[in-house]
Amino acid sequence: MDDGGARPTYHRVLLKLSGEAFAPASGSGISDASTGLIARQLAEVVDIGIQPAVVVGGGNIWRGRQAPGIERNRADYMGMLATIMNALALQDALEKIHVPTRVQSAIAMTQVAEPFLPLRAIRHLEKGRVVIFAAGLGVPYFSTDTCAAQRALEINADALLKGTKVDGVYTADPVLDPSADRIDALGYSDFLREGYGVMDATAVSLCMENKLPILVFNLRDEGNIRRVVTGEQIGTTIH
Repeated sequence: MDDGGARPTYHRVLLKLSGEAFAPASGSGISDASTGLIARQLAEVVDIGIQPAVVVGGGNIWRGRQAPGIERNRADYMGMLATIMNALALQDALEKIHVPTRVQSAIAMTQVAEPFLPLRAIRHLEKGRVVIFAAGLGVPYFSTDTCAAQRALEINADALLKGTKVDGVYTADPVLDPSADRIDALGYSDFLREGYGVMDATAVSLCMENKLPILVFNLRDEGNIRRVVTGEQIGTTIH
């Protein structure tokens, strides 16, 4: 494919996707259109030599914290199972467009996914395969944001990409406050002090301790993953 002369700024990246990235524009579940959009964008960056790994959430299927009648540990494990479903849906979409893919799970599920092994994941990436990490960290009480930061460090990623439905971090919720301004660059400490809700504090603290940049951008615009990895300023960089 023609990459328009753009050259990658990052070599290996970890893309964090919330469960809603897989859902239709309104509603829950898994949408072919939404999943296909993610797959096409990942294929683009593989074509220009990027090694992308992905951490998926499961909120489009199950949100454990919104089920007060179920004990928290069990609800969190149910959420991990939801991420497996999203990971398999993304694997299917990628394989249909001839992008080799591996799913690794933090919970043993050998009929549908490999166990999570960092060195094996790195080897897959080096061979041009997209690696999808599912089931979070395999333990309750940790968000998939924290999992994404952890996995990014374990595979020696150059950046953590946070794909969202808005085009960066704003001074206020842009849906509720049209006068809110987008912030192009932000320090880790400023992000934590102001309590922006785009990513949880544990994940940002982990990135801060290890100097891993976070790039927040709008996933739903076709081609945005490629724009981010080639250095185009389209969202917010937290560093």
